[in-house]
Amino acid sequence: MQSDQPIKKPPRGTLMIQGTTSDAGKSTLVAGLCRLARRAGVRVAPFKPQNMALNSAVTVDGGEIGRAQALQAVAAGIDAHTDLNPVLLKPTSDRGAQVIIHGKARMNLDARAYHDYKPVAFEAVLESYRRLQAAYDTIFVEGAGSPAEVNLRERDIANMGFAEAVDCPVVLVADIDRGGVFAHLTGTLACLSASEQARVRGFIINRFRGDPGLLKPGLDWLEARTGKPVLGVVPYLHGLTLDAEDMLPRELRAGAVGAAGGDASAGGAAQGDVLRVVVPALPHISNHTDFDALRAHPRVDFHYVRAGAQPPAADLIILPGSKNVQGDLAFLRAQGWDAVLKRHLRYGGRVIGVCGGMQMLGREVADPHGVEGPPGSVAGLGWLDFSTTLTREKTLKNVTGRLALPGAPALAGYEIHMGETQGPALASPAVRLAAADGGDGRGDSSDGRDGRSHGDSAERGERPDGALSADGQIFATYVHGLFDTPAACAALLGWAGLADAPPLDYPALREASLDRLADTLAAHLDLDRLFGAIG
Repeated sequence: MQSDQPIKKPPRGTLMIQGTTSDAGKSTLVAGLCRLARRAGVRVAPFKPQNMALNSAVTVDGGEIGRAQALQAVAAGIDAHTDLNPVLLKPTSDRGAQVIIHGKARMNLDARAYHDYKPVAFEAVLESYRRLQAAYDTIFVEGAGSPAEVNLRERDIANMGFAEAVDCPVVLVADIDRGGVFAHLTGTLACLSASEQARVRGFIINRFRGDPGLLKPGLDWLEARTGKPVLGVVPYLHGLTLDAEDMLPRELRAGAVGAAGGDASAGGAAQGDVLRVVVPALPHISNHTDFDALRAHPRVDFHYVRAGAQPPAADLIILPGSKNVQGDLAFLRAQGWDAVLKRHLRYGGRVIGVCGGMQMLGREVADPHGVEGPPGSVAGLGWLDFSTTLTREKTLKNVTGRLALPGAPALAGYEIHMGETQGPALASPAVRLAAADGGDGRGDSSDGRDGRSHGDSAERGERPDGALSADGQIFATYVHGLFDTPAACAALLGWAGLADAPPLDYPALREASLDRLADTLAAHLDLDRLFGAIG
């Protein structure tokens, strides 16, 4: 619900939001500011020069950007396009990442090699920023990590290096819920050069809960010590439904309803009015925003299971996307998930594999070109009769279609994967996608050897995707965002055992959260001073 407070209009220009730590609230703050500017009728755009994240989105111009920038685009009321996040790094290991420039994967580099490549990446950053300046009135820029990381100062393109290059003002945000907020702010400021310190126009303290009166002496001390104003204290907002940039939820269990015990071998019908859903927290899990709608559903008891933890009893196990399928397969086996899945299916449980999770369910995953690690191949979990070969070229598509379930409910989602999957199991697809959403079939999960996966779909102008096992227990697809469409979410929960599963409109929840966030910022930030800092 939009606040009835007078709408303040930000001026033309740029303001950069930097944080004292990762997850300080930069992404959320930029989203809220974009929504406020949109309400004021301003042509506003978010911008993040460099993002490191495994949650990503497909853009209107056929590229890939960080998920947080796609959310900020929703807040701003614009299409997500590649200029919003010109450099995206997707980690494939502790030391290496896939480098995506202007939405397209260019190469895999280790940290040292990427440091040498930064001047080239910075040119892409400045190109995108100049295009945004020409198209929009106000730009809210999000930094990455912290500008106090002195070891990364040389050739910095993500924080003060960008701010200095384009001469834009900066506001620092810190998370008081972590503790040590005054040390974070004064320490960060002390790590900056004189020109960078002068660029900081003020502070925002995020995620405060408690008596504001008890905080005021600290705020007075901070302002006196630094000479910088505190532009606002944002309260802790519980229950926001917003796409995460990268990190899994802080809680081991998020959005859980009811209690669960035992292990995941106890598959079968949902217990009472609740469906128990379990997702292994893979080391290289990607696009875990796929499950935000499940975490928000009132009749889903959702658990992420981290390394070393015993999986709770489950009706549905979902294997998520992965940026290192072979490595995460090894992790699953080391954690005993192969045995867990075997017991789970034996007792009638259901399994969904999404993207990399789908590839794991097949007979083999081959990486002959070393796309995600050393070249080679590994045996899959073997539950579906197909094999996957990882390719150098990435499939990026926004798609629409219908589930191959009773009633053929409609869905909308997206594909982000590097692989071609072939095999007999694909003759029984899990999803039928509108052919207009796809191109030449590169990377599609179509068999192409016996033609059976194309028959009726071709007549309807559709292309098949994924596989539904003969016994109906396993649903595998390349499509991300399965649960975001209300009808598809309800159908999948019903298939998994939740009788009369109610639809949940996740996009509507997201919109309501963005409005609630904007209302909160309007009430707790000094917008006159904040917008006055825009330059």
